[in-house]
Amino acid sequence: QVQLVESGGGLVPPGGSLRLSCVASGVTLDYYAVAWFRQAPGKEREGLACIGNDNTNTHYVDSVRGRFTISRDNAKNTAYLQMNSLKPEDTAVYYCAAEAAGRLRGCPPGPSWGNWGKGTPVTVSS
Repeated sequence: QVQLVESGGGLVPPGGSLRLSCVASGVTLDYYAVAWFRQAPGKEREGLACIGNDNTNTHYVDSVRGRFTISRDNAKNTAYLQMNSLKPEDTAVYYCAAEAAGRLRGCPPGPSWGNWGKGTPVTVSS
């Protein structure tokens, strides 16, 4: 059974950076695609980025492209979301999700991902 644990969230001022980690256990992450989602208070869950089974296969939504970078280290069974130039509107709980897959043509929507972490909160405020 896949277990995902996110970490790295916290309070950061506008313009700052954070790197979120998603550590997988119970499986070899090599065979899984990974995605990052977020949910702000009172808003629907939003998909942000996804990565296929290697670091050359990545996709982003427009709101984070150029600011966020998704990556993976299969040797560490870990995926990352590097977030730069953070804005107050990036405040949310961030979740990673994984599903058995190889190369992705785009990011599948939330219901396509069968394995989720419990989230890590990010607050962007001065």
